[in-house]
Amino acid sequence: MKRVTGIGGVFFKTKDPQQSRTWYKEHLGIESDQYGATFKWLEKENPKKEGSTTWNPFPKDTTYFNPGEQEFMINYRVEDLEALLLVLKEEGVTIIGEMESFDYGKFAWIMDPDGRKIELWEPVDEKL
Repeated sequence: MKRVTGIGGVFFKTKDPQQSRTWYKEHLGIESDQYGATFKWLEKENPKKEGSTTWNPFPKDTTYFNPGEQEFMINYRVEDLEALLLVLKEEGVTIIGEMESFDYGKFAWIMDPDGRKIELWEPVDEKL
């Protein structure tokens, strides 16, 4: 079973998310809105399948990274989140909360050994 297949997103805390969005737009050309920026790409093994990676600044006081205390959170793309969660549980990995499903994919959260919260995402990717 494949576990992580790529990076689904990079999220970071900032004092002023809008100021960060403006700075990144002006200086690095990253166009974003309240949900961040989405970078689209095609899979190497299946060029007819489009994927995406999200970038988004969060407010400094966000609770979304809890119980982790880190300034950044990485979202990893996975192929079969439900199966992976079963394996991770068997391996003794701390799973945070329950898996959530949306139109754009399934999400779950785990903790690494240093107490960083990690987001796992099984996306619903576009077919071209």
